[in-house]
Amino acid sequence: MSHHVSRKQFEKLVEQALADLPEQFAEILEELTIEIRDRPTTKQLASVGLSDDQLLLGLYHGRPITEQSVSDSGVLPGIIYIFQEDVETASDSKDQLIDEVRTTVLHEIGHHFGLDEDDLDALGFG
Repeated sequence: MSHHVSRKQFEKLVEQALADLPEQFAEILEELTIEIRDRPTTKQLASVGLSDDQLLLGLYHGRPITEQSVSDSGVLPGIIYIFQEDVETASDSKDQLIDEVRTTVLHEIGHHFGLDEDDLDALGFG
């Protein structure tokens, strides 16, 4: 069973997950955009090998900072998409929703820092 909240409440959960980051990480993320969408597009799902009936909680689109160089000037900064309906579908309670939002935000930030799925699993953000 899903736990649904308003968009405003969901935005506050994402903001809280970001506010809980240590200050040194927050400074690095200043140019990173985080956008909340209802659900992923078919193209976004396909980009990570998922079908339309599978859940995608978040998606990082961009070049990880571990691969960036001075020659990247003029390149758009990375963006994290958080998909509210899929996160809600994966959550059975308010507490689980809070935890799922936090984990999803940290997971996608991890991709921005160059971590892969195995690295994130090892850190508990899989």
